[in-house]
Amino acid sequence: WRGMRESGGRRIKRSIGINMNSIHFCTDDEVERYRQKGWIGAEEGKDKEHPAVNLEVFRRYALQYLQQHPDIHPELMRMVRQLQPTAEGLPVEIYCFSRTTDWVPYEQLQSEVFEHLLAMLPQFGLRVFQRLGSSDLKQG
Repeated sequence: WRGMRESGGRRIKRSIGINMNSIHFCTDDEVERYRQKGWIGAEEGKDKEHPAVNLEVFRRYALQYLQQHPDIHPELMRMVRQLQPTAEGLPVEIYCFSRTTDWVPYEQLQSEVFEHLLAMLPQFGLRVFQRLGSSDLKQG
């Protein structure tokens, strides 16, 4: 608690489990769309030896989102990284610090960040890993 109070930031460290079947090399159309949105540079995705991967583009987007978010502490660590794959998918960890140490605004910020990133996943052709429930298994 003391370090948190002295630094003026509270750590956010949470992962999103990505369905590994949704990770792929970007198509030419995807590369062009990402380029138009400013998510990749003009030369990226042109090298056929090292094609762009949708998860890489998403990770860079997520980091840029954190860097531009007004409530994320700009002087403390901001990182988006992959963790070890598991049976529940590929964890993509968001690691950053809020500008506030107060509990309720911190929780609201954490929710806002993850709601935004979860909502953006389909823009990159990515899906969250989610176990099927009984309502997912509809009988035809």
